[in-house]
Amino acid sequence: MYQRLFKSLNCPNLRVWNFIQLARMDKPIGMYLLLWPTLWALWIASNGSPSLRNIVIFVLGVALTRAGGCVINDWADCKIDGHVQRTKQRPLVNSKISTKEALVFFTVLMSISFLLVLMTNTATILLSIGGLALAASYPFMKRYTYYPQVVLGAAFSWGIPMAFTAETSYLPAIAWLLYLANLLWTVSYDTYYAMVDHDDDLKVGIKSTAILFGDAARIIILTMQGLSLACLLLAGILFELGGWFYLGLIVAASYFSCEFWYTRDKNRTKYFKAFLHNHWVGLAIFVGIVADYWFR
Repeated sequence: MYQRLFKSLNCPNLRVWNFIQLARMDKPIGMYLLLWPTLWALWIASNGSPSLRNIVIFVLGVALTRAGGCVINDWADCKIDGHVQRTKQRPLVNSKISTKEALVFFTVLMSISFLLVLMTNTATILLSIGGLALAASYPFMKRYTYYPQVVLGAAFSWGIPMAFTAETSYLPAIAWLLYLANLLWTVSYDTYYAMVDHDDDLKVGIKSTAILFGDAARIIILTMQGLSLACLLLAGILFELGGWFYLGLIVAASYFSCEFWYTRDKNRTKYFKAFLHNHWVGLAIFVGIVADYWFR
């Protein structure tokens, strides 16, 4: 339904479609990958009963923050994206949107997101500043380090500590296990994503973990996925979660195994599909957490 709504607006005469594409609102996979870990944290922090207020704030905040991140990413890469097969049709590359308009759009999106954060508490507001810094700096990391995926992982995991402080005004040390688990998972799936652009990135001088890991990328991805599951397992024990949660982890592990097998042909289309596949990993873990509290 979400995608059909935006596809109905796909009219070249409507400038709004260019902004929808710029913010990747027509491709919600990034929003899902940011949303699921945030919801994990909301449910665990609240012992399975998050406030409706916080659910609304964080769901809307995730959507706006992810959209803003896409906008600033395209603004930073507008001179590079034209040389990459996957990104050469983006609105900034084709001058359908100006760089000034993109910056204004980014400011509006992040301002609305911050207004939502102001409805929480002081600890969450202070944490949000770190999240903004990570989101804004990520697009530039690929020019200086082979680890931009780590910065993305840090940004995509920032909703976890914020969810804890929003629900409890307190950030337990155990929450950082969830943060580390999500960071490792994000680096793994974003490395699959970077493998799609591997050859183009080499030509234009963009750095990534896909280039750094080389032929060992799939093995390293599988290792990080295993470490992520280990962190989640330990967090589950410490948070006293039960069988439904562990069943969710088993489902996630099966997805990881399928991705590893599916990408054995070194095909960029399959790398991209493996990346998309991770939506179901996050959902499986979330369903496990919700079911675990529901059936107690």
